[in-house]
Formats: sequence, structure tokens, C-alpha cells
Amino acid sequence: MDDEIKKCRVLAVQRFKAGESPEAICASLGRSKFWLYKWVKRHSKNDPLWFEDRSRKPLSTPLRTSAEIEEIVKLVRLNLYNQDLFCGAQAIRWELEDLGVSPLPSLRTINRILKRNDLTHRRTGKYEPKGTPYPKLPALLPNQTHQMDLVGPCYLTGPIRFYGLNVIDTATARCGLHSSLSKSGQDVLDGTWAIWSRLGIPDNLQVDNAMSFLGSPRHPRALSQFVRLCLQHDVEPWFVPMAEPWRNGNIEQFNDHYQQKFLGKVIMVSSEELAAGTLAFEQRHNSSYRYSKLGGKTPIKALSASKATLRFPNPDDKPQQRLEKPETGRYHLVRLIRSDLKLNILGELFSVPPELRLEYVVATIDVKEQRLKLYLDKTQVEEFDYKLR
Repeated sequence: MDDEIKKCRVLAVQRFKAGESPEAICASLGRSKFWLYKWVKRHSKNDPLWFEDRSRKPLSTPLRTSAEIEEIVKLVRLNLYNQDLFCGAQAIRWELEDLGVSPLPSLRTINRILKRNDLTHRRTGKYEPKGTPYPKLPALLPNQTHQMDLVGPCYLTGPIRFYGLNVIDTATARCGLHSSLSKSGQDVLDGTWAIWSRLGIPDNLQVDNAMSFLGSPRHPRALSQFVRLCLQHDVEPWFVPMAEPWRNGNIEQFNDHYQQKFLGKVIMVSSEELAAGTLAFEQRHNSSYRYSKLGGKTPIKALSASKATLRFPNPDDKPQQRLEKPETGRYHLVRLIRSDLKLNILGELFSVPPELRLEYVVATIDVKEQRLKLYLDKTQVEEFDYKLR
């Protein structure tokens, strides 16, 4: 078909050059005079391919990102990748904003640049689950579940060290941050209270087995100050299995952002600068960082779209050690039962049935009933007396 069209163009010009009238040429070929004169004008003895179609691509694209910005995006991505840091469009845009790049490209523009330059390959070595069922906490609504971690010790410019208490709401990805110069029980209470005052109080709070949260193995049946604070506000603490920090995956991933975009970049020399910088980073993350799991929304917009009603602590009830022992409430410890068929609760061992071997179980301590109840897939399989101190 293309060859016929090209022959038609050549024939029409030849007939015109031979003196035939345009009306006759157009009538015989079923073409307009505009078409005929277009090819007569394009005819050139110096161009043997004058009858070929020419590209209709615009000579310039005024809205295209400049070559300079595109090169900066590529260099920033390469730098992040080589440092084994987050290197997606979100991380790149964060870096560009810190560098003062203007105009700041959108996430879609950055993704197009990466795709155009074949810079979308992923790192290998992603963790793959072993297949053993693991209990999951609800994460559909704001403040159904928070994940918390204590990061540190970290250091300011100079010898001053500090700890960061970081929290993520698993439904909306909102973060809450609090920095303190120690990880004492009172500092953990103050940090938890300050974060709840901004994020709201969760239904479930998942943490690791640090003494700051669970308490000391010296007194396995004593309620820690952290657990007391939670139970007094109808929060159920969940402790992940020993030596399995990836079970707190949301907060562990956020901690990498915290290190890359805050601790590794912001220079702070005093506790006042640390407090101000921590709050500024929290607000910047919650208002500008977009998550694919949220449909591209920021955490604040995801919260607004949910139209959820949050509950907050009474400002007049700020906790002070020592907190009263609560009379009701539950807290949970997720544990992997190994071949010895022993459940380990802060060094105290309980024998369990053989069918629980190599299974994750939930050990629920009921404060009111003074009982330890063992669950597998939400089914109770064992129960023990557990008198708390």
C-alpha cells in the first residue's frame, strides 16, 4: 500500500512537470489540488527520497524536562543505588528537594525518566517467607495497629547520643517520632504519650522484646511501665518473636527512611535542634511522602479520606512512674515453638502440646483472669495459671 502511494506522488509530479493541467491530474487520481501542490513543492532533484513521508514529530517540546534536570535525576538515582539506599521516585524527589533543584519534577516525570533510561531494575535478595503461618494484626482503618521501635543509640554532631522512638500507623503510614537522651522507662512513657497526642491512641501496638517495652527477665511476671500505660488506655501490646525484627516490617522499613533522609542528612548539635528537626521530619513525611499502597496519597490525605474518628489522651493525665497496676486488659507475645516444645516467656518455660511444634502461637496474658492462654490460628489450644506480681 505504501509503495502505491509513493508511486502516485511521483506520477502526479511528473505529469505536472509535463504540462498537464492540475484539474485533470487531481480528477484522475482522486486527490485535491492542495495534495498535488504539496508534492510539487517538495520535489527536489537533490533529494532522491523526496516522495517519502517525513516525521511529524515536533521540532521542540517546550514542556519536556530539561536535559540538565534529567541528568541530575540519573545521577541521584545512581548515587542512592550504589549506597544501597532507597532509590525509587519518592527517594529521588526527596533528594532533589533537599538539593534545591528547580523546577522540581513530579513523581510521574521521575518515573518516566527512569524508564526512558532503563533505570528501573530492582535489587535482588528480597526476603521470601518460609510458609509457616504467622498471626496478622488488622490494618484496614487508622489506628487499628501501630508498630513501634526504639532506635539507637544515635549521635548528634559531637559526643551527644540520643534514642529515637519511632511509630508507624500501618493503615495510613503516618509516622510519629520522639527523640530523647536516654531510653529510661520515663522517657519511653513520655515519648509514647507525645506520639499518641499527635497520632491518636491505637487499638493494638506491636513492638519488639526490648526491656524498655516488655520488662526485665529478672521479674518475668511483673508488668512493665510501658505495658501498664497501654492497658490503662485500652491498648493491647503485641510482642513479636524473639530475634525476628522483620515481623515489625513497616517500622523497620521506615527506620531506613529515617536514617537516610533525616539522621544521615540533617546536622544537629543540640537537643533543642534535635527536637525541632524530629518534629519537622515527621510533618514533612506525613504531608508529602506518597505511598503506592495508599493509591498515591500522602499519609495525611489517606487519614482524611478514611473519615475515621480518632481518640486522643487527656493532656492532664500525662504518665509518671510508677504507674498503677491495671486490673483489666490483655497483652500478647507471639512465639515460635521449637523442637523442645517449650514456650519461653521472659525466661520462664511452659510445656506445650506436640502439635504446636514449629508453629507460631500467640500467648495472651489476661490481667483480670491471671491466666496465660495459648492460641493457634485464633483457636485456644492451652491455658496456664499466670499470677502477675
